[in-house]
Formats: sequence, structure tokens, C-alpha cells
Amino acid sequence: MKHHCLVVAAACLAAACSSSSTDSTPAAAASAPASSSQATPGQSPHWGIVMHAGAGNFTLADLRERREPMREALTAALVAGHNVLKSGGASLDAVQAAIVILEDSPYFNAGKGAVFNHEGKNELDSSIMDGATHRAGAVAGLRHIKNPVLLARLVMERSPHVMMVGEGAEAFAKEQGGIAFVDEKYFYTERSWQALQRELEKEKKPTASGTARVNEPSRAGAYFGTVGAVALDRQGNLAAATSTGGMTNKRFGRVGDSPIIGSGTYADNHSCAISSTGHGEFFIRYTVAKDICARVEYKSEKVQAAADAVVQDELKKAGGEGGVIGMDYAGNLAVSFNTTGMSRGYVGEDGKAVVMFTTEDAGPLGPRPK
Repeated sequence: MKHHCLVVAAACLAAACSSSSTDSTPAAAASAPASSSQATPGQSPHWGIVMHAGAGNFTLADLRERREPMREALTAALVAGHNVLKSGGASLDAVQAAIVILEDSPYFNAGKGAVFNHEGKNELDSSIMDGATHRAGAVAGLRHIKNPVLLARLVMERSPHVMMVGEGAEAFAKEQGGIAFVDEKYFYTERSWQALQRELEKEKKPTASGTARVNEPSRAGAYFGTVGAVALDRQGNLAAATSTGGMTNKRFGRVGDSPIIGSGTYADNHSCAISSTGHGEFFIRYTVAKDICARVEYKSEKVQAAADAVVQDELKKAGGEGGVIGMDYAGNLAVSFNTTGMSRGYVGEDGKAVVMFTTEDAGPLGPRPK
């Protein structure tokens, strides 16, 4: 599989990249000590927000019917996050604002567009983390919460816990107030329902080994629509958030990497912020988000090189498919995915949003295959 990656120096947030980023050395990162959250002493880092909306082995043709609505929603989400940052707001508020917009859209596997589990139910997960304090909040197995990321934020700020699940999480939401509840029918979309029917039909057809075909992420057209955002604000603080409906046809009660701090979401001002998307079981086993940030902090690796080492090497060897977005303490971006596509976008200080979907796209978010 061709190498998919990106390095963009956030100082310009518009430079094109090659498919191999290990030779790139963004000036901002080169001038910053590994333990600093500033590009240089007394100088603010370059701020911005980068998002993903799922990875998979899909092409632009696979997205033809929903690509433009997806582009519009991603652009709106990026602008919402940018507006928070531009006004001097916190990165936490920026990633939350951006995620809410995608959770309200039926075109992604989060919130309104969440996929169905084996029983034909929707179970939603989300997490959020503050890089300045290491505070984090996560929720899983939600069935009636319109915007799971908002409840994850409440868990972080109004409880002594990091994660709450199912009925307990929803009871906490009622106690706190301010969280919108919806009937389970709210999450129904014909696209997600038909995706479940296809998976159920596949289960009836045994493989050569006699086992059922269950959740084959590598098939053509497969798409993990998990959404995520990472941001760096003007104060030099990082934040990350992720939201998902999980995996189509998953077992009742299954929890993937999105709400797992260190796997699907991680943020640390001394290294970077990461949000993941893909086959969650692998991202959990390899603690992908934390591993990338640890490489940045302890090995002084560039954030792109760290992301590639995990996504392009460790995950691929293990059979794990998906990708990550990231931003380091100096505002340098990273995008790495080992599939044919990952919906992604960014907006920096100039306010110009860029959205891309697959390796067929050409532009500053690359990648450009060899």
C-alpha cells in the first residue's frame, strides 16, 4: 500500500508536501525544545485546527453522492473552530464546536449519522482531552444523547471520573442538565441501515475456512466515518476530541478506540494532540494516540514522523487500518493514513479552510503518492 502522509508547517498552513515526510523539518518545530509549548521563548505558536471525518479504502467515486454535503459540513466545522481560536478562545472550545457540527450531520458516523450495531441499535462514543491539564472526559454506549462530545466535556469538568457509559452516563447528563436528549429514531439514516443489512447478509456466507464474514474493513469502499478534531490556541494550549457511532454490525456493548484516552484521543502541551479513526481494536492495542505523542516528547521526533512510524509501520504490520490527525506544540500538522482515503481538513491563522478526501485529491493536505 502506498505511503500516505502529510507535513505542513503551520507557519504558512498551505505548503504542499511529498508522500514521504521524514525529510521535512518545519522551522517552527526545529526551533522549539521538546519540553516547551511555545515555538520559541516569548513567541506564540502558530494556531489552527485540523479535523478528520473517517478513513477507509474508498475512492472519490464511492463518495460521489455525499461528497459535497460532506465538504460543506467539514468546512462549516473548521470555520466554527477557527472562529473560536480567532477570538482568543480555548482549543477545548474550538474542538468541541467543530465536533458538534459533524455530530449534527447525517453524513458521518457520529451523532445523527451513527451506524447500527448487530441488534439494529445505535451506540455512540466520544472523548475530549485538555493538553494543558491532562483532564479528559469520555462516554460510551449512549443511545439518547444528541451530541456525545458535550457530555464527554461534562464528565471531564463536573465529575471526578474520566469515563462513563450507557445508562449511567445518560443519568449523569440528566442530573447536570443542558444536554439534549433525543428519541432513538433520531439516529436513523437509510444509508446506515442499509450498511447493516449488507453486513448481516455477509454473515450468512461462510468463508473458505468456514467462519463467518464479520466486519472486513479492508474491502473496497469500506469507510470508518468517525470524526475528530485537534487544535492549538493562541495561548499555546492543545486539545483533542473524537466522536463515533462505532463499527457497523458491532456486538451490543462493544467499545472502540474513540472514547479511550491514549488510543483514539490524546493531548499534551509538551508534545502533541492526536485524534484517530479506523479499526478501533488495533488502535486500542497499540495505544496509537499516546504512542505518537510519546515519540514526540521523549524521542524528539517530528509529529509527522511519529505518526508515520505508528500508522504506516506498526499498525500496517499488525493489520490495522485507519489514520490519525495531529498537531504539535508549535502548530505543525500531521496527517497519516494507511488506507486509500481519509476525509480531512484544516484551517490556520489565515482562515482559509481546506478539505480533502482521498489520495486522488491534490493540494496542501496531500498526500501525493509516488
